[in-house]
Amino acid sequence: MTTTTATNHLSPAFPGRAPWGTANKLRAWQQAAMDRYVQTQPRDFLAVATPGAGKTTFALTLASWLLHHHVVQQVTVVAPTEHLKKQWAEAAARVGIKLDPEYSAGPLGREYNGVAVTYAGVGVRPMLHRNRCEQRKTLVILDEIHHAGDSRSWGDACLEAFEPATRRLCLTGTPFRSDTNPIPFVTYEEGADGIRRSSADYTYGYGNALADGVVRPVIFLSYSGNMRWRTKAGDELEARLGEPMTKDAVSQAWRTALDPRGDWMPNVLRAADQRLSEVRKSIPDAGALVIASDQDSARAYAKLLREITGEGPTVVLSDDSGASQRIDDFSRGDARWMVAVRMVSEGVDVPRLAVGVYATTISTPLFFAQAVGRFVRSRRRGETASVFLPTIPMLLGFANEMEAERDHVLDRPKKEGDEEDPYAESEKEMDEANKQQDEDTGEQDMLPFEALESDAVFDRVMYNGAEFGMQAHPGSEEEQDYLGIPGLLEPEQVQLLLQKRQARQIAHSRRKPDEQADLLEIPAERRPVVTHKELLHLRKELNTLVGAYAHQSGKPHGVIHTELRRTCGGPPSAEATAGQLTERIKKLREWATRMK
Repeated sequence: MTTTTATNHLSPAFPGRAPWGTANKLRAWQQAAMDRYVQTQPRDFLAVATPGAGKTTFALTLASWLLHHHVVQQVTVVAPTEHLKKQWAEAAARVGIKLDPEYSAGPLGREYNGVAVTYAGVGVRPMLHRNRCEQRKTLVILDEIHHAGDSRSWGDACLEAFEPATRRLCLTGTPFRSDTNPIPFVTYEEGADGIRRSSADYTYGYGNALADGVVRPVIFLSYSGNMRWRTKAGDELEARLGEPMTKDAVSQAWRTALDPRGDWMPNVLRAADQRLSEVRKSIPDAGALVIASDQDSARAYAKLLREITGEGPTVVLSDDSGASQRIDDFSRGDARWMVAVRMVSEGVDVPRLAVGVYATTISTPLFFAQAVGRFVRSRRRGETASVFLPTIPMLLGFANEMEAERDHVLDRPKKEGDEEDPYAESEKEMDEANKQQDEDTGEQDMLPFEALESDAVFDRVMYNGAEFGMQAHPGSEEEQDYLGIPGLLEPEQVQLLLQKRQARQIAHSRRKPDEQADLLEIPAERRPVVTHKELLHLRKELNTLVGAYAHQSGKPHGVIHTELRRTCGGPPSAEATAGQLTERIKKLREWATRMK
C-alpha cells in the first residue's frame, strides 16, 4: 500500500497553511518518509528533519493514516513546552484529529482522539500515561525527542509511560546533545571506533532542505569590537572580540559585549534594524527576534529597540499562557521586533521571522542550531535569513557548520583537551539552554567581572561556508553595503553579490592612504577567527615546519623566519595573527615541495 492512496481520506484543507508553513501537498521528503514507514511498519521510527522542513505535517499525516487503518485508536503528542503542545493541538485539529492540550488526569472526553502533553508533565505522572497506553492502542509522537534525555528522571518517565505504546514516532531537528544521556526509544549503533551513535530511520538535513528550497539560506553577520571589564580582583582587562583568548577571557569579553549599557549592543541592534528595513522592502511583514539570556537584559534590549525604532517590541519573558498569546499575536501581526528569553529558541514557529540577534552566552551547538532554526522557515522562493552574532570563535564555528549532520554520541572517548571541545560542554550549561522558564537565577550577580566599556565593529559575513568582508565602523558605507543586500535573492545571487561587495570594499581600501586605516583591512578569509589553543597549535606547526625545512635546506631557523616575514609580511611569529601564521605555513610547504 502506498501513502499516495493512504492520504486520500484526509480533509481537502489538509495540510493547509499551518502557522509555521507547510506545503499544499506532501513534500518529497515527507512522502519518502511516509513510504518507508508504510513499507516497514516499525514500532519505533526516528525521523530527523531540519527545523522548518515540516516535521509536524509528516507526523500528523502518519497519525491520520494509522488512525484511518485502525493500527492505533488514539494519539499522544509529547512536546517540550506548554506553548508547543497547544500548537500541536491546533495543527492536529486542521487534520480532523482532536487533541486535548489541557489534559491532566481522568477519562478523556469522547470528542477527543488523544492528548498533547509536555515532557515535564509526563515526568510528574508517568503511570497515568502508561495506563492510557495499556487501555487503547496508542501512537505516541515524541516531538524533539532529545528533550527526553534532559534528565534521567524524564528519560525514565518516558520509558515507563510509553513502553506499552503500539507505535512510537520520534521527531527531532537537532539529534545531537552535549551530554551522553541516552535518549529513550532511539536506536544506537556501534561504529568501527567503538562509539555508539544514534541511528535515524529517515534523515532530511539542512543541506538537503536548502537545495530543495524548503528552508532559507542564512547570512551570518558578525561584529567585533574592543571590550573592557573589571575582574573581582580589581584588575581592568581589555580585549577585542575575535582575538585568540583563554576560555575565561572569551566568556568575559562576550558578556561585556552583551551588556546593554555599552555601545556594542545598541550598534548591533541598530544594524539589525537597518537590515530588517531592507528585507521588509520585499517581505513587508518580515519580523526580527532578539534572543536574550535573562529577563533584565531582555527588558534593557527592548528599551534600546524602542529608542532606535520608535516602536515598542513584543517582550516574552516566560513560558506561561500570557507569553504564548504574545507570541501568537506577534506571529499573526506585522510588528517589527520581538525580544525573548530562551523559550523562543526551539519549536515556537513564527514564519515571518527573517532577522535575528544572538544576544545570549549559551554556547552549546544544540542551542545554537535550535536558535537559528527559528529563522529558516521558507514561505516563498528567494527569502534569506540574517542572523547577527558576536565574533566568538565557537559561534562562528557553529555558523560555518550549519549544513553538517550530526548524530547523538552515546560514548565519548577521553582525550587530552576535552575541556576545549565545544561538544563537551557541561551538563549545567545544557540545562540552562533547555530551561522552559526564565526566572531570575542570580547568575548576573555572580559574574567574575564588571562590564566597563564596549564598542562595535562590523567584522565579516558568513554565507554557505565562505566568509566575506573587511572590518568597518558602524554606519559606514562599507557596513551599509552588507546590510543593504536585498531580502529576496536566489542563493547563488547572494553569493555573487557578497563577492562583488567585498571586491568593492577592497578596491576602496586600496585607494585610501595607509594612515587612514584604523581597522584591520584584510578580507575575512585571510583573518581566521581561532581560539587561544588553536593559535598555539599554529605557532607550533610553523616552528615544526621551519625545523624540518632547516634540516632540508641547511639554513638557520632565524634566517627562514626572516625570509617568511619578508615574503608574507607581518610581525614575528610570536605576535602574528592566525591568518599570517597560516600564510607562512602554506608558503613554507611550497618551498619544501620545490626542493624535492
